[in-house]
Amino acid sequence: MALSSMTGFARCHGGSGDYAFEWELKSVNAKGLDVRLRLPPGWDDIEPVVRKRASDVLARGTIYANLGVKRVVQASAIRVNEDILAAILRVAADLSARTGAAPPTVDGLLGIKGVIEIVEPEADEAADQAARGAVVASFDDALKGLVDMRRREGASLGDILKQRLDEIERLVARAEAAPGRRPEAVRARLAERIAALMETSDRFDPDRLSQEAVLIAAKADIREELDRIGSHVAQVRELIGKGGAVGRRLDFLAQEFNREVNTTCSKADDLELTNIGLEMKNVVEQFREQVQNLE
Repeated sequence: MALSSMTGFARCHGGSGDYAFEWELKSVNAKGLDVRLRLPPGWDDIEPVVRKRASDVLARGTIYANLGVKRVVQASAIRVNEDILAAILRVAADLSARTGAAPPTVDGLLGIKGVIEIVEPEADEAADQAARGAVVASFDDALKGLVDMRRREGASLGDILKQRLDEIERLVARAEAAPGRRPEAVRARLAERIAALMETSDRFDPDRLSQEAVLIAAKADIREELDRIGSHVAQVRELIGKGGAVGRRLDFLAQEFNREVNTTCSKADDLELTNIGLEMKNVVEQFREQVQNLE
């Protein structure tokens, strides 16, 4: 399974019957999965279905899903109310016969309230249901586009993380080979310090000083930290190869990297080792920043 970023964008258009619609999906980083829907009035019934579809394929990220719907409204029909018109004509004929008045004109008849009716098109429940099904299917298409983009971005992030791991391994190798880590170099530095202390005072016990020197040398050894950093590198490579929603585990390992590097810097009793540790700290921070973008 490939790595996935938490950032992505997708848009999908569709239509069904009198409806035309468009989905726009955007995702950004988040600690968990947060689907934020914006639906037009009257379309709230598709929300549970859409949320379920999103949670089935996404593990992390804030997802902004906006649906736009337009309906091509059919023209209203005009209908003559024959019953009312017939009744009006009968009354008009009767009045005309009794009074000799002229018969009513067509425009006069059409102006009488109730003769002309505006008939709105009837709602088609089957067509509306078909449109809702098409909108949900379109969401699936948009979701697929979003997932594809997130995976492409995830692949790029995976390459960057591998580069950072290579840099960490090179720095670990430099620390391993640093002259300052050799036992004779450690002994020489301790001997210089002990000699300096002995010159300033005659109250130091040489045996006690030797014991303290051994303890200091043991505390200054960064062998354990370097081994743990190597172990973390191996775990990260395994997770990247495995893929999927591994962002949280990689973030935890990034914190462990940082802890070991900080300890290495604090224990390093040599300028070169300190500089290597600071370089490693910078690379680890770059690694952590990229991991924040992974699902």
